[in-house]
Amino acid sequence: MEKIIVAATGNAHKLKEFREILKGYSVLSQKEAGFCGEVEETGATFAENAELKARAVCKATGCPALADDSGLCTEALDGAPGVYSARYSGGGDKENRELLLKNLAGKENRRAYFACAIALAFPNGSLITAEGRTYGEILFEERGVNGFGYDSLFFSEDLKKSFGEATDEEKNSVSHRGRALRELEKKI
Repeated sequence: MEKIIVAATGNAHKLKEFREILKGYSVLSQKEAGFCGEVEETGATFAENAELKARAVCKATGCPALADDSGLCTEALDGAPGVYSARYSGGGDKENRELLLKNLAGKENRRAYFACAIALAFPNGSLITAEGRTYGEILFEERGVNGFGYDSLFFSEDLKKSFGEATDEEKNSVSHRGRALRELEKKI
């Protein structure tokens, strides 16, 4: 029997990562499952936002729905951009990276981590959650063209290079989302 999960995201990059990591499942986009709405992220934490999205898409489609909320947290900026990572500047990825570099200008502490909270909601109301983190530093300038979001600025402790310089396979092996998804798979 085919194991179908609806990815509660409109982000093509996240959908691709879900499909690459969850190889034992048929991962449908929310659009493919008939959900074209937008779920407002009103939670104060990554976990709250992931649960909001998973439950809304599960309810709308009648299928198990997987959602994540993730972001970049920096020590020098007291955890910012955090849950606001995707909308940090009010613009797109490029503007977010520019604002992060501007806000870190003159700061010696460049320590940061990516955090990811995953929620898998089922039609019977049950919920499985998992979290993952990956640690590193924020570079002074972008390196690499792979990935998305802050990847070109994030120097991974594990890989000894930026996520922007890493292949998808390398990044997925140590990323916050990869770690959260592997933890979730153990709980399913």
